[in-house]
Amino acid sequence: MECRLGCGACCIAPTISSLDKAANIRCKYLDKNNLCSIFGKPERPQVCSDFKADPDVCGTTNKDAMDNLIYLEAVT
Repeated sequence: MECRLGCGACCIAPTISSLDKAANIRCKYLDKNNLCSIFGKPERPQVCSDFKADPDVCGTTNKDAMDNLIYLEAVT
């Protein structure tokens, strides 16, 4: 599936240890439109580059994505 522009759930819900970002905190690189300001740049962490939108994780709405990622963060 294609990533929903402006969703930002993958930049908020999970821990991103390489950025010292805790779960459920906005990434410092997430802009006001919920877009990654370092997308495609070398400083973007590999874990972020490796994440691929998937219907099972992202659901059909931004809220689905946030809820699913929060749940996955809690059980892993």
